[in-house]
Amino acid sequence: MSAGSLHIAFDPIYAHPLPEGHRFPMLKYELIPEQLLYEGTITSSALFAPAVCPDEIVLQTHDAAYLQRLHQQTLSAKEQRHIGFAQSPQLTKRELVIAQGTIDCSLHALKQGVSLNVAGGTHHAYADHGEGFCLLNDFAVAANYLLQEKLAKQILIVDLDVHQGNGTASIFQHEPRVFTFSMHGAHNYPFHKEQSDLDIGLKDGTADDLYLELLQSNLQTLLHQVQPDFVFYLSGVDILETDKFGKLKVTMQGCKQRDEIVFNAMKQNNIPCTVAMGGGYSPDVKTIVEAHCNTFRVAKDIYGLH
Repeated sequence: MSAGSLHIAFDPIYAHPLPEGHRFPMLKYELIPEQLLYEGTITSSALFAPAVCPDEIVLQTHDAAYLQRLHQQTLSAKEQRHIGFAQSPQLTKRELVIAQGTIDCSLHALKQGVSLNVAGGTHHAYADHGEGFCLLNDFAVAANYLLQEKLAKQILIVDLDVHQGNGTASIFQHEPRVFTFSMHGAHNYPFHKEQSDLDIGLKDGTADDLYLELLQSNLQTLLHQVQPDFVFYLSGVDILETDKFGKLKVTMQGCKQRDEIVFNAMKQNNIPCTVAMGGGYSPDVKTIVEAHCNTFRVAKDIYGLH
């Protein structure tokens, strides 16, 4: 890996038809790159718009019948309720673009050490169905791509969204080359948890000190035990005390320190890292954007990228 420019996949599809109640959480995908450009953290050369992920790559992870239903817009009413979105061709295309963005970020990370997807972190998607606003599992698709192309031998997924990565855990339950680590709210969605390789369920009200202590100790242990040569990091900001659904008490500074712990560990161990933003549902979108932008700022500073 060599120092160089930061590479950031951004979501080029903002206008897909979503119910009005879901438009607010989507706004951040537009505001994050705008803020990073405005403040000078990045230049436009850092941003790239991914293409649509080819079916043959998606099918390394997802069932053919499920992918066909997404393409043909034949999801049942029950499937759509579980996902939380009404099906549309635009939404399917967006998920395929997100998956390709995470693959592209992984290829950049192999060269530069780190790369970030403004979207992604669709960890509730299973091989054969979607849940929790997730249709396709971008980390799983990208991890299987790296394994298939022999670009990685042992992968660690560090899922620090407040919700357990149930789809990811299910997809990789019999894959020893991918270790799934999820640190999440014990009493939060999904209420039926899958079994990750390591689950840390946090009590409601967990604050900075305990959160960061648990992360630091468990992450160091995993790096020693798993010996990954690639890491996927889901940096959801729904751990914030301001989050409407998170139930934790992590401050903005604590959330930034979380990112510092992860990036410092990866940098010190020379492990390439791909990042996806995951969830964030604070009432003020400015809070969401600031917390996500901190992830980009910290990555740029620690890796010395421009």
